[in-house]
Amino acid sequence: MIKKYIQKSKFKKNGVFLHPLAICESENIGSGTRIWAFTHILSNVLVGKNCNICDFVFIEDNVKIGDNVTIKSGVQVWKGVQIMDDVFVGPNVTFTNDKYPKSGDHSRPILFTIVEKGVSIGANSTILPGIRLGQFSVIGAGTVVTKDVSPFTHVKGVPAKIYKQKNQD
Repeated sequence: MIKKYIQKSKFKKNGVFLHPLAICESENIGSGTRIWAFTHILSNVLVGKNCNICDFVFIEDNVKIGDNVTIKSGVQVWKGVQIMDDVFVGPNVTFTNDKYPKSGDHSRPILFTIVEKGVSIGANSTILPGIRLGQFSVIGAGTVVTKDVSPFTHVKGVPAKIYKQKNQD
């Protein structure tokens, strides 16, 4: 049954796996990337090589995703988010891009969120806008990140508090 199902799946040019129930409007998807069912990627998105974008993910315009990134199910990546190489984004992580959202009000600029190389973000975490997650930092499951996280730092809790800091050497 599984083999039969996989055979029904399709590949786009340059070796990108696109599940037949996914919508990918972007032409800028790196080779070896897999995009699974019920995922929607808008046209002005850049996704690197060898990424795994799981079911029920939405990626808005003006998002950049590096190589070897895993985005688990139920994640929305909004305008202004940049995810560098080798990042893990756990299930149902929420990125935001407006500190004071109000329907129909587009007068405030988008705040950019940077997720540096090697970051791991645990399930159900919320990343407020304008945040930088330093390289190789770890965000514990369920954490609400309200300010920048230094490289090699582990945070957890609501709001995020430092749990452990690793030596950068």
